[in-house]
Amino acid sequence: MRSGLVVFLVAVPLCLGIAVASGAPPFAGLIAGIVGGVVVSLISGSALSVSGPAAGLTVIVAGAIATIGTFEGFLAAVVLAGVIQIGLGLGRAGAIGHYIPSSVIKGMLAAIGLILIFKQFPHLIGYDSSPAGDFAFQQPNHENTFSAITHAFSLIQPAALMVGLLGLAIMIWWDKLPLRGARLIPAPLVVVLAGVGVNAILLTTGSSIAMGGDQLVSIPMVGSSAELVGLIRLPDFARLFDPSVLTVALTLAVIASLETLLSVEAVDKLDPERRITPTNRELVAQGAGNIVSGMLGGLPMTAVIVRGAANVNAGARSSASAFFHGTYLLLAVVFIPGLINTIPYASLAAILLVTGYKLTKFGLYREMYRAGVDQFVPFVITVLAIVFTDLLVGIAIGFALGVGFILLRKVRNSHRIRTSHDGTARTMRVVLSEDISFLTRGSLAATLRRLPNNTHVTIDATRTIHIDRDVMELLRDFISRVPDREITVEFEGHALDEFVASLPPEQIARCSSRTPSIHNGTIDGHKDRSDSLMPTHAHASDVHPFNLSTRSIAHEH
Repeated sequence: MRSGLVVFLVAVPLCLGIAVASGAPPFAGLIAGIVGGVVVSLISGSALSVSGPAAGLTVIVAGAIATIGTFEGFLAAVVLAGVIQIGLGLGRAGAIGHYIPSSVIKGMLAAIGLILIFKQFPHLIGYDSSPAGDFAFQQPNHENTFSAITHAFSLIQPAALMVGLLGLAIMIWWDKLPLRGARLIPAPLVVVLAGVGVNAILLTTGSSIAMGGDQLVSIPMVGSSAELVGLIRLPDFARLFDPSVLTVALTLAVIASLETLLSVEAVDKLDPERRITPTNRELVAQGAGNIVSGMLGGLPMTAVIVRGAANVNAGARSSASAFFHGTYLLLAVVFIPGLINTIPYASLAAILLVTGYKLTKFGLYREMYRAGVDQFVPFVITVLAIVFTDLLVGIAIGFALGVGFILLRKVRNSHRIRTSHDGTARTMRVVLSEDISFLTRGSLAATLRRLPNNTHVTIDATRTIHIDRDVMELLRDFISRVPDREITVEFEGHALDEFVASLPPEQIARCSSRTPSIHNGTIDGHKDRSDSLMPTHAHASDVHPFNLSTRSIAHEH
């Protein structure tokens, strides 16, 4: 319950801000937050992730509402998107999340931490022109993240600054106070109560610097059950098969699913107990949540990193905290909207600033730097891309770069060369890796070109499982050129059986092939893998039209 209360305090401004930034009714954001807490947490297998309206979908939602033309038509798309997500979960599409490089996941966490710091700083000092849930670099008020910070310095509100700094001090030092029982009360709750109290004193004394209007949270006031029902918008299923609705539904399902998979992967990395979220079940849970949210007039949802990080930092240990956060949202909307509307945004900004700092600590950058260039560069590029664009674009850029480094490493490690001398004869062994794809053709071609003349060359594929046709064509071309260079060629390994058997007679005469001898379960010093490499119907002695058990070498003059 304690951690659920902290997440609730973080979620209130984000639900409202994301709805406003999306061009949707503010109440739609609260509905998505409530459903994400109460419904998704009961179905999901994630211990710590928390679902709700996502900042990464604001641009898509705003464009979708404009394209469809009505908010009710958009709600039909949300419901259909939920159905598609359930289908993706049942079809085991959740495995996609496991293919995102860890450098990109960590870059996403660090970037969100920086964005929280940059975006919440203006709210901390009283500049509240942009919605609290807007995480994009370009803001709806035609400012960007950094120009808003610059502008904020010229419009500092004394009361907001005082409340914000007081909130930061409480967040940093509350758990360190030598007060018995202090840790039983979550620091974010103390921050909110302090902010409400300070502003109440200013209002009571008639101070001219007291906060009001845009500087305070504003949720819809519900005086009766009839008014609550009146705030709910129902989907227009008459437009369910409208092409624009179908397109939006598919787009929402795919993007929301990807963001969810990224978020649960990131939150799992923050989990002190290192638990793993069942991703297929998570997609089913998100689909169910979006169906219910769309039916009640809410925004589409995903698992959200900011809420999940706040949940972890608050000491959550199970999905109960996510459930209670949704319950608290519902109770606040129904019973105490007036009290919620006295909370200063500066107090909430202090909570989010500390959350952001914990996501982007300097130690994370140092850790990634020490991990090497292939980890550090995608990490930094992901951070910069997300900060200067938005979450989805930044992740796409980081993912592309991360995959590029993986492919580069694969090319570099495709083979290695060993050289030995036997009297006046020089022997070179080109040892191939397990998977020789077309991507490695360029580096292997360069190696074969650099082989010195008058050399015996062994192409060692004893550890190779797959060789691409393009690489076989390269080897065939190499064999056709060896006479001019006085090179003898020998092939080892079953992965080349088919290749050698396919050579024309004149090329077979230029090379030899052998099955590596097996001693005590090893193949020429390697672990015996003949069962996996040899065709079940073939024998080592009858794969080629000539005897593989002997080692004959044809020398070209």
